[in-house]
Amino acid sequence: MTEVKKLVEKEVLMNGTQAVAHAAMYADVDVVAAYPIRPYTEVMDTISKLIADGELDAEFIVAEGEHGQFETVKHASLAGARTLVGSSGVGWLYGMEAIVVTATDRAPVVAIIGNRALDDPGAYGVEHNDALMVRDVGWLLVWVDTAQEAFDTTLIAYRVAEDQRVLLPLGISMDGGFLTHSEQIVRLPPKELVKNFLPPYNRGKYLVHPDNPITVAPQVNEDWVMEIRRQHEEAMERARGVIVEAYEEFKKVFGRYPGSTNELQMPENPFVEPYMIDDAEVVLIGMGTVSKPMKVAIKNMRRQGYKVGMLRIRWFRPFPTQDVIKYLANSRVVCVVDRDYSMGSPNRGGVIYHEIRSSLYDLDQRPRVINFIGGLGGREITIQDVEKIIKIGYEHRDTPITKPVYWVGVRGDPW
Repeated sequence: MTEVKKLVEKEVLMNGTQAVAHAAMYADVDVVAAYPIRPYTEVMDTISKLIADGELDAEFIVAEGEHGQFETVKHASLAGARTLVGSSGVGWLYGMEAIVVTATDRAPVVAIIGNRALDDPGAYGVEHNDALMVRDVGWLLVWVDTAQEAFDTTLIAYRVAEDQRVLLPLGISMDGGFLTHSEQIVRLPPKELVKNFLPPYNRGKYLVHPDNPITVAPQVNEDWVMEIRRQHEEAMERARGVIVEAYEEFKKVFGRYPGSTNELQMPENPFVEPYMIDDAEVVLIGMGTVSKPMKVAIKNMRRQGYKVGMLRIRWFRPFPTQDVIKYLANSRVVCVVDRDYSMGSPNRGGVIYHEIRSSLYDLDQRPRVINFIGGLGGREITIQDVEKIIKIGYEHRDTPITKPVYWVGVRGDPW
């Protein structure tokens, strides 16, 4: 198997959106619904080219707007079609009615979310609030930080979402601009191996078909809503084990770990990426491409004697609570960098900050947690910004936190 893989594997320069489109082609999607909005649009541009060039046989439907776009793939998925859809920013929110019922109807749609700030004021740059709008309604959510991870995670997404133990929609989030438009080398495996990894989509007894009359989304009111919500939550919990299985199978089939371009580089955990964390007194937390300046800053600061590491959150739903506890329990200060906001929340902190604090709350001895909100609207979080965050964290190793939330680099605010 290894020799075949080496003979036919290709290395191609592509950005994050193109990587998702090529993975969808390898997954042999049946129905694609498109409507343009930056920065996700190039996924659909690439898909349309692949269809035109005869490399993909799929129904390509251009909707009248995002609501119709998501309704299209929801119904196609319930009828047994493997689907791809996507959006960004307020486009994602415009389809929200259809997006919510895609989860409650248990349609395993795979969506690419090119993270973008919510208008107004207008901004094409990255914020995570668009994708996070579905964090509580039953969507699986994963963040990627390289084009290779985008390709690999798309294949994993179909394997996880379509598993009959799960049957939930899955959103793949990538930072607008920083990854959607950033070109990197991606290793494309032979299609034969993808077929070994990804079975055909099979809804079994839940298939909507004239020969299989079933009811989907009936009006049940108080008689059955509680039971249905509980079943939904149990499916989300089962997804944890299915995710682990998918990553292990990926490694067996392709000879490397998802997101890795090196057979020897085998991350130990599908849900999080620990980096230089074993002896770290201060640990940085983030999602997406903020991991890049974090890693450089960590190396710089370690040369100066700072014991600092990073934990990148890959899977936000289901949230990796036990992994967070495992990697952070022995640290002294946790610095959470949020590329989002949660107006009026406790301590005025961001979304990830609250998830991390909640995860650590029951520990008898828990680290101090400080929040840093930054990079909104696509503003860069620089290496220098991260080095300053590390220094602030170090200052609070033995002192109480009097300022729990900092806004990074805001004009006129000497943070």
